[in-house]
Amino acid sequence: MDSYSDFTAKNLSSSANMSVSLPGQDGLNTTGGTPSMSISRLFPALLECFGIILCGYIAGRANIITSTQAKGLGNFVSRFALPALLFKNMVVLNFSNVNWSFLYSVLIAKAAVFFLVCVLTLLVASPENRFSKAGLFPIFATQSNDFALGYPIVEALYQTTYPEYLQYIYLVAPISLMMLNPLGFIFCEIQKWRNNRTVSQSKIKIVGLALLRVLQNPIVFMVFVGIASNFILGQKIPEYLENFLDGLGSSFSGSALFYLGLTMVGQTKKLTKGMFVALILLITAKLLMMPFLCREMVELLDKSDSVVNHTSLSNYAFLYGVFPAAPGVAIFASQFNMEVGIITSGMVISTFVSAPIMYVSAWLLTIPSMDPNPLAAALQNVSFDISIVSLISLFIACIGMVAWNFTVQEKDITIQILVFIFLYSSLYSTYLWTGFLSFSLFLLKKRETVKIPIGFIIIAGWGVPTVLVGILLIVGERNNTSIDSAFFYGKHQIITTAVVLFISILMSGISLMCMNRSRQGSSYGVLNPYSPRSSVEEVEVGGSGQNHISATVTQSSPESSAQSSPESSSQSSPRSSAQTSCVNHCSAQTCVLAQEEQLLQTGDKQLARHVLLCLLLIVGLFANLSSCLWWLFNQEPGRLYVELQFFCAVFNFGQGFICFGIFGLDKHLIILPFKRRLEFFWGRKEAAGHTDACVPEEIRMTCQQFVRYHRDHCVKSIVKGRRCGAKISTGIFFGCDLVNWLMQVGLASDRGEAVVYGDRLLKGGVVQHITNEFEFRDEYLYYRFIPKKSIAVESH
Repeated sequence: MDSYSDFTAKNLSSSANMSVSLPGQDGLNTTGGTPSMSISRLFPALLECFGIILCGYIAGRANIITSTQAKGLGNFVSRFALPALLFKNMVVLNFSNVNWSFLYSVLIAKAAVFFLVCVLTLLVASPENRFSKAGLFPIFATQSNDFALGYPIVEALYQTTYPEYLQYIYLVAPISLMMLNPLGFIFCEIQKWRNNRTVSQSKIKIVGLALLRVLQNPIVFMVFVGIASNFILGQKIPEYLENFLDGLGSSFSGSALFYLGLTMVGQTKKLTKGMFVALILLITAKLLMMPFLCREMVELLDKSDSVVNHTSLSNYAFLYGVFPAAPGVAIFASQFNMEVGIITSGMVISTFVSAPIMYVSAWLLTIPSMDPNPLAAALQNVSFDISIVSLISLFIACIGMVAWNFTVQEKDITIQILVFIFLYSSLYSTYLWTGFLSFSLFLLKKRETVKIPIGFIIIAGWGVPTVLVGILLIVGERNNTSIDSAFFYGKHQIITTAVVLFISILMSGISLMCMNRSRQGSSYGVLNPYSPRSSVEEVEVGGSGQNHISATVTQSSPESSAQSSPESSSQSSPRSSAQTSCVNHCSAQTCVLAQEEQLLQTGDKQLARHVLLCLLLIVGLFANLSSCLWWLFNQEPGRLYVELQFFCAVFNFGQGFICFGIFGLDKHLIILPFKRRLEFFWGRKEAAGHTDACVPEEIRMTCQQFVRYHRDHCVKSIVKGRRCGAKISTGIFFGCDLVNWLMQVGLASDRGEAVVYGDRLLKGGVVQHITNEFEFRDEYLYYRFIPKKSIAVESH
């Protein structure tokens, strides 16, 4: 094989060494013709699993299911559905068919990762929280989401080929829980003792508490009960009990995945800039180090007689290692109240990063030879599958890839050239826009002195790629035998791609470095763009004791500073402030409070999210550049190059997922507006101006109860006086303050329920936004109480 540009479309289905599944084929064959895994079922399984996770995330993000309600679902999953599933499978398990060398190979690999992460953490971490990190980080790196996410994937791959592999899921998980997690719990108990030395704890008590946590885990408990029942019942479950267990066990998969999505809501808000390094290292240990060690340990220690079975077991071990971190680790962190930000954020990120790694790994593990025909076909299928899913996020490039997949089999050169122009003009644009985005962020930081050339950036972002593709058509030499669009114009195309990538990487690197140096102490570490700004402070206006009120001064707003002059402040007194009535309706153009609120909402410009997006895209650009340079200077690429090609294919046509993950589920720009539209079309949102009779009964009752028993207390607790120009507007409060108060007094059990309660008060006319532009939100938005005599739902 001289080069990958000689990939041809012929003999795709008749290649003797072919190990990938082509369209229309059911499975996947190894060199000996024995099926190893049903790769054709992997993609639908991934879509099913992550689709359900996404549904759960959207339900939690849109506050359809609150965190308290989610806890009920979590209790059902962990205390009923999963124990029933475990008990049934442990009872019917045939221990004579278990490959014990596989189990202790995986256990050794897990132990190696556990101790490596633990030792490095103890050496590097700061002394203040060294032991908590040394306890939780190794658990994060070794405890996989075996049942909710891992089992459906294994079932899709091996149900028809090696069904006995499914039972290993039930054996590996409890073994690691019983042998490795207690060590982590001991470190956490030590950290708890160091933080509170007034409480004396002996070494025996610390170890006992750690073992008690293990025994209280329903997974460990039901494994013991199941193994005992296995011998008592003779691997046969009574029929009346089997139907009951099937009913509970069958509800586990969908419920667990949906609950996993619910638990992801709001977790990345806890991620700060200082956590990035630790998080990247943890995810690397979990998703890269773990699978390679599992595979190598099985290769070294497995004594299977059959070469095919040995290879299949090692591949299975690799896939098992790629399973993301389990949600239980986040529960442990919350119970100890240690390292919650890193663990919860890492759980979310590792779950979504694991999907493309599992998909690409499954393809690569089933290709035993370097025959270019099956490699080209596999690469084409992966690009096509990713493009289909990414259509909604990366529309133009994905349409080009889908069209190329259908036209590549045709011999009409004209159509192929047109599709190629469409595909690579858009693909080169995605490369260049990474550089232009970084450059725009830098100019945004310098917007006081530099005007952003928006028109030039837009023209360059789309025009330059089109010009380059036109030049390539004129100068390049077409390769009519290649089915891979990356080699359609041979060496000239590779060089052009490398130049575009290098320019974009250079532009991005310089822009981000300059932006970082010009930050002057500012931080974009928090990924929550709606956190309160530090430019807003509250100062006392007048009064003493409990009669004083506060006014908000926005230092960074010249309009606010001009209108909130010292003269107006000095003229305000407690008496005049108390006599100032609330403004019935503020104009967003004239009201200082509305202007300040707008600064609170838009002052961040989501800089952290855009910087994170640029960094992730630069990683993909580096991979593509490495692939081009590798091909140009090494005409005998090996398996590592093939893996790089698969990664580049997933990145090129799946990078829309990165944008979608960072911006597509934004609560304020996407979720809430979409929810309001649904409510409007479903007739749940009443038009403004409806009479009292149109208010739903549940809203009426909530408002009446609040006005009668809680309103006065709430006003005293959260209402502040706010300066609005020359006046002091009373009755003003933040939405998040009302949420905190509702939870404090017990009217809501969590923030989600408090938002629902506040929304009822707004719809019932008890509170309103100062400009009537927003519904009730748990944010730094200004609301005011409506006078009692004006409340429509007040009983007569």
